[in-house]
Amino acid sequence: MGYCTNDIYPPAAYCSAYSNDVDVIRELEYPLLKDTTYLDHAGTTLYAKSLIDSFSRDMTSNLYGNPHSLSASSQLSSQRVDDIRLKALQFFNASPDDFDLIFVANATAAIKLVVDSFRDSTPQGFWYGYHVDAHTSLVGARELAGAGSRCFVMDEEVEKWIFELGSGPASSSSPKKLFAYPGQSNMNGRRFPMRWCKRIREKQIATKQEVYTLLDAASLVSTSPLDLSDPRTSPDFTVLSFYKIFGFPDLGALIVRKSARHIFDNRKFFGGGTVDMVLTTDDAWHAKKQSIHERLEDGTLPFHSIIALGSAFETHRRLYGSMENVSSHARFLAKQLYQRMTRLRHYNGTRVCELYVSRTSDYSDPSTQGPIVAFNLRSSRGMWVGKSEVERLASIKNIQLRSGTLCNPGGTAMSLGWTGADMLRHFSSGMRCGDDNDIMDERPTGILRVSLGAMSSQKDIDAFMAFLEEFYVDKPPEALLVPLTENLTMSPQQPSFYVESLSVYPIKSCGAFRVPDGLRWQVRREGLAWDREWCLVHQGTGVTLNQKRCPRMALIRPTLDLARGLLRITCGDGSDAEKKHLDISIRRENMSSLTTSLCQNASKPSTVCGDKVVLQVYTAAATSSFFTEFLGVPCTLARFPPQSSTRSCVRRGVGRDRSPAVRPRPSMPGSFPQFASSPSPTSRLPSNRNPILLSNESPLLLISRSSVNRLNESIKSNTPHTATDFPSSPNTKKAVAADVFRANIVIAENQPIAERPYIEDTWRSLSIGPVPGLIGSEHGYGHENEHGQLRFEVLGSCERCQMVCVDQYTGTRGDEPYATLAKTRKVGRKILFGRHISPVFGRDNEGEWLGTVMVGDVVRPNYDDDDEDEDGEGGEDGEARS
Repeated sequence: MGYCTNDIYPPAAYCSAYSNDVDVIRELEYPLLKDTTYLDHAGTTLYAKSLIDSFSRDMTSNLYGNPHSLSASSQLSSQRVDDIRLKALQFFNASPDDFDLIFVANATAAIKLVVDSFRDSTPQGFWYGYHVDAHTSLVGARELAGAGSRCFVMDEEVEKWIFELGSGPASSSSPKKLFAYPGQSNMNGRRFPMRWCKRIREKQIATKQEVYTLLDAASLVSTSPLDLSDPRTSPDFTVLSFYKIFGFPDLGALIVRKSARHIFDNRKFFGGGTVDMVLTTDDAWHAKKQSIHERLEDGTLPFHSIIALGSAFETHRRLYGSMENVSSHARFLAKQLYQRMTRLRHYNGTRVCELYVSRTSDYSDPSTQGPIVAFNLRSSRGMWVGKSEVERLASIKNIQLRSGTLCNPGGTAMSLGWTGADMLRHFSSGMRCGDDNDIMDERPTGILRVSLGAMSSQKDIDAFMAFLEEFYVDKPPEALLVPLTENLTMSPQQPSFYVESLSVYPIKSCGAFRVPDGLRWQVRREGLAWDREWCLVHQGTGVTLNQKRCPRMALIRPTLDLARGLLRITCGDGSDAEKKHLDISIRRENMSSLTTSLCQNASKPSTVCGDKVVLQVYTAAATSSFFTEFLGVPCTLARFPPQSSTRSCVRRGVGRDRSPAVRPRPSMPGSFPQFASSPSPTSRLPSNRNPILLSNESPLLLISRSSVNRLNESIKSNTPHTATDFPSSPNTKKAVAADVFRANIVIAENQPIAERPYIEDTWRSLSIGPVPGLIGSEHGYGHENEHGQLRFEVLGSCERCQMVCVDQYTGTRGDEPYATLAKTRKVGRKILFGRHISPVFGRDNEGEWLGTVMVGDVVRPNYDDDDEDEDGEGGEDGEARS
């Protein structure tokens, strides 16, 4: 099985005492793991197939009614709930004589139930203390602490506070105190001392103070036994989520030490099932039920989920035996992973992984460390690698991990060295939870996390290490896969480039409309006419959809019928003999008075690439059902006509070194050295801002056929030799079509044998127009381009994401070309391919459109912009268009 023979754990620790070898268990019970490396068990572990089958059989074999009744079906539900409540207590070695268990939605709901009760328990409120390495839900409890709160940054502070408890004068008016901490850090897996609960209780008894403990065991119990057999040393309140242990059902629990039950006596709210009698008129009075769980479980219990929990206990025992077995198995893998990541080096000997491990943690000791590895990556030059890039690249390799602050703001900030002032500054600069602001002040803003579970395997570790070695271990420069370039001479008499194809994407993230040969197409200030003027919006959130989440959008194919003024939309991959279609008017003058049944519209706010916009949403049921039925997502069509645009190309970047005496090395892999003139493949924006519609970054995107060809050569030359090189990848990688880059303009050389891949990286501007003598056309708009050539500024290179892995003809995802781009086209922290361009306009052409372009037009690039306006500004790499 490929065990590391130098590990201190023998191979027997690997799935020891499991019902079967873990790979057999995975094949039978977790079929969805066949082509996936799942490394986010701290988020939730996975549910077994037999668990779902068992629950399904139970539900179809028994009639379960609402427990709040005396009918036979209701009594059956009540009996099962009581039985499973006892099983849950026994799972944690908690005697029902000393503990009670309350079913809640999740650990957060349990925390809120406790702190709400503390708030209501005394008029002066309660004091609250919590450890810095706590989940956000524990931190949030401080907002209810009327008598103050304290965050303990170091363990020594906790020890000192416990030692000093009761050292001051005792007072009957002293507020109740609640100290909360995690059993295991959900960030890096560090396990905290259980002795704190015992020591605080000893102080409580000795000083007669009311000091209580709350243990967040959600992360701990996912892979470790929790022993509450001794009530003297156990927490007063323990919160957890069962899906962390079993994957299903989505259910949590609050385990209360019965000696602390009085905390709930003054709880204000009561709901159905928690009282024996209620007076609704005259005197406001109610009689509470006696047991703790009956008092706290408001309303009808999620009894079907509780019944599913009974199946979960049985399935978990049958597959894994005990939590001790799970702990041993996960610990063995985590130790091996940690050691292998620690040893990982770049060609120059520098470390690849920055690991965030507590000084008290030891992966060999289950009392100090759980099976979680928190880390960031560095390049061979010491530059941080953005967490979002790693997560995106891992995703296309079917590796599921977690990144960000991991709902552990304190622990993450401490690990990364951020102060509160730093984080407030980041927030003011636009950083938000879940965004891709990965590096600020040249330091990472978040952490990558790999977490293991009961069904993790050796193959998971091998696949993840192969991933790191393939993409993030820098090789010697001479071994890099860099496209070759040749010194070519360009004849000024014969144009070198021409427009190979033109594509318009009327609906954002949907299929392309290929402009027919011989048809001149309008270029407007915001790009090609009709490009990304429509989008699909989620009917619930109003957010625009894209192929990252809905790859089938590639199969929604719009066609522009200019003669009839219609946008005809069809759905499918071309195999359907008779496809449904939807016709939408493209006449802009109709937007304010749409009356046809398909075109009823209403203004609605939406979010496009982070920008707030107001769209005209088509509200007719036939329109929404057309797209909803095909995508399986509740959505409808919306329009963002040019006259409503509030978006524009944004000037970014810093000044460029224009010194003619210095010719820097090309910064882009494969750049044409003959024309390299700047340290980065970016260029400045024009002084005027061009409007954009629903494109991500710029009016137009240009790519080169030669660059696509060279990229495909790299893809084929980088194919793994055997399946063991990267277990989840096929042995043969296919070339990708240029369509995956969703460019508006594809250019090519007039002489195919003289291809110059990536030469477009050096362009500062370009002009496009008819071959001399062929200006104008009797087709299309019937307008001759009087100036002959249209001029475009190059705004910068296009930053690519995993959306390029969607096949535009089948709507399926792969791992190319993003995987190869990450190795051959990475500059700094960005993966670049293609160039953002914008048409130039001025006082003489500020009308509705600027001119036309056509397939076959000549492309004349400009490599030296000394004749352009000098403003000392450079562009910044834009986001990929969709």
